[in-house]
Order: sequence, then structure tokens, then C-alpha cells
Amino acid sequence: MQSFFSKLKLVFSDAVLRRRIISTIVLLGLFRVLAGIPIPGIDAQKLAQFFGNNQFFGLLDVFSGGGLSNLSIVMLGVGPYITASIIMQLCTIMFPRLKAMYQEEGEAGRKKFSQISRLISIPLALLQAVSFIILLEKQGIVGELSTFQLIVNTLVVTGGSVLLMWIGELITEFGIGNGVSLIIFGGIVATLPTKLSQILYAYDPSKLLSYLFFAAVAFVIVYAVVFITEAERPIPVTYAKRVRGNKVYGGISTYIPLRLNQAGVIPIIFALSILLFPQLILNVVKGAVANQSVKDVADTLLSWVANQWIYGITYFLFVFVFTYFYTAITFDPHQMAENLQKNGAFIPGVRPGTSTSEYVGKVLTRITLVGALFLGFIAVLPLIVKGLTGITSVAVGGTALLIAVSVILDLVKKVEAQISMREY
Repeated sequence: MQSFFSKLKLVFSDAVLRRRIISTIVLLGLFRVLAGIPIPGIDAQKLAQFFGNNQFFGLLDVFSGGGLSNLSIVMLGVGPYITASIIMQLCTIMFPRLKAMYQEEGEAGRKKFSQISRLISIPLALLQAVSFIILLEKQGIVGELSTFQLIVNTLVVTGGSVLLMWIGELITEFGIGNGVSLIIFGGIVATLPTKLSQILYAYDPSKLLSYLFFAAVAFVIVYAVVFITEAERPIPVTYAKRVRGNKVYGGISTYIPLRLNQAGVIPIIFALSILLFPQLILNVVKGAVANQSVKDVADTLLSWVANQWIYGITYFLFVFVFTYFYTAITFDPHQMAENLQKNGAFIPGVRPGTSTSEYVGKVLTRITLVGALFLGFIAVLPLIVKGLTGITSVAVGGTALLIAVSVILDLVKKVEAQISMREY
């Protein structure tokens, strides 16, 4: 406890760290102001009913930082930028030039990679803005729009997404932590008071055991999220002794930490993006097409997609598969084996080169199984809680919880690193 307060004192006594924290708070405050400015012509009652009956769009609201549920000018949040980043990551498999830019060209290459992601996010934001506005207009949430009003609203929403992307970049550069993650985190935290008040308002003494069970599960889940997020599988590495002149180099033993959850929250975001597309298209077709046969087909497909069992199983499988997929993209055992061999390092009991690559690949496959199952469970956690307790208004869903814990742990690490630099 004493160490905590001494570190807290160092945080506020360090001018650089203090300035970064203040910049982060100011920029997050600006984001929350923008999230409270709605686009014109909204029926608030229908909007609340729509999000109350649609759990999928409620999950999507998490990634918009809470802007989607208010239909604010930043209703798309950083979703287009995240989608563009995922597309760019996938393109590294098909285009070796992009892979070299991201992995081998250092900081300059990563800046080019990020700039291309930003440019791709603009047409994605335009497409999402048009789709959402047409969908919400057909639902009666937004009043009937003329062509000019549709264009204006689309440009406003797209501009809001680009502005939010810029604010995230400013937080990353001048604040502390990852700006995009902090924006999502800020949206999650901002919705907590409202959702907690909804739970208290709907409190039923006859369901006390359900509430206690929910509290116990919540505590266990928080502990599990922290444990899995921080868990590592160390691979021992020994550096061979090298004699140069009169000095001996190497001969030391260390380890390479492989994270249990190597992919982070990206597979969940990717799965949501894939699941969103058919629902969005079917809703737009249902509202825009006059042919009754087409509407009936769209209704049938929507009812099939909206089925809780089908939705939950599909969501779980997508997250599971994408966890392996994204881990394979971001971590290359062959490259790691080459780097170890170039530096005169080896894994005890394993031959350098191909054998090392195969060994690391096997270890990574085994630990990714645990991470993939955990992420899949976290993704469908709100459905499980709803089925067991009957509580439909869950304060923090599994996905939101995973993001919140990851952001807090990352912030703590960055603050501790800044304090260590100050001490040195």
C-alpha cells in the first residue's frame, strides 16, 4: 500500500507524466462532448426501444464508444478505423510488400502502414454511415430524409468518425496509452452509471439469489480476465559463448514470453464485423425493397440470424477461428527461429533453424487453444448470464470487460515505465 501511494506521488510530481495525463483527460472529455451531440430528427423513445431489443447493436455500441446508442455525430466511433486496420493485417498475407513494410521497415514502415489504414477507413465510414442512417430511417428512429438531408447526415457522421480517429491519434502521441483503446474504454465507463441505475430500478427481491449468483460470476470473470490477459508461457533461451579478443560474450540464459492471449480483443471485433454485415444488409433490403417476396425472405433470414442459439454458436466459432487466424498473422515462428539463430541463441534441447520453428509453432498452437476458448466464452458471456439469471441489463458485457481490463493493465504498465525512466 505504501508503495502504491509513493508511486501515486511520483505520478503527480513528474511534469511530463502529469502533462500527458491531463492531455488524455481533456481529449477524452472532448470525445464525450461530441458523443452527446445527436444528428437531427431522432425519436429518442424508439431509439431506446431499438437498442433495448437488439443485443447485437448493443455490442456494436461498445466499439463506437457509446456514440451509436445516442445517434451522435460520432456514432460510428473508431469502428471504421479498426475495420481498416484488420483489413490491412489480412492483406499482409496476400501482399509480401505490405508484410515487409509492417514487420521489417521499422517505425517508418509502420507509419506508412497506419496512414494507409486511415485512408481506407474513410470509404468504410461512408458506407457504414449510409447503411446505418437508411436502416434507422426505415425503423422510424430518424425522420424521413430527403436526398440532400441524407447526404448531409452521411458527411457529418463520416466526418465525426474521422475526427474521432484524429483524437485517438492525439491521445497516443501526446497522452498516455493507446488512443483508440482509451476512446472505447471511455465509452464503456460513461455508460456504467446509466446501466447500474437500470439494474437498481428493475431490482426484484424475489430474484435475490440470481443477483448474488451474478455478482459471484462477475467477480470470477474479472479475475479470469486479468489472469488470462497477463498469463505467459516462457520458452527458455540460452546464448552461446563467443570470444572476441580478450572478452567472452554470451553464455547467459533467459526466456521468451509467449502470451496466452496473443490476439487480444481483435478476434471478437473481427467476428462482430463479419456478423454485422448480413444483418445490416438484410435490414436495409427489408426496408428499402417493395417486393413482398423479397421482404419475406429477408424476414426469414433475419429471424434465423437473430436466433439466440444460432447467434451464440456462430459467434463463438468465429471468435475461436479468428483467434488462431490473427495469431498466425501477427506471430511468425519461422522468423523468430531465424532471429535466434542470427544472435547465437538456441532453445535447450532443440536444434536451431527448422526444429526451433516447429517447436515454437507447437507451443503456440497449444496455448492459443486456451486463449481461443477463453475469448469465445467471453464473447458469448452476456447470452449465458441472460439465460442463467434472466437479467437482461448487464452492466458490463464480457467483451467490454475484456477491453476495460486490457486498457487498465496497459495504462498501469505505461505509467510504471514512465516512473522507472524518471528514476533512472
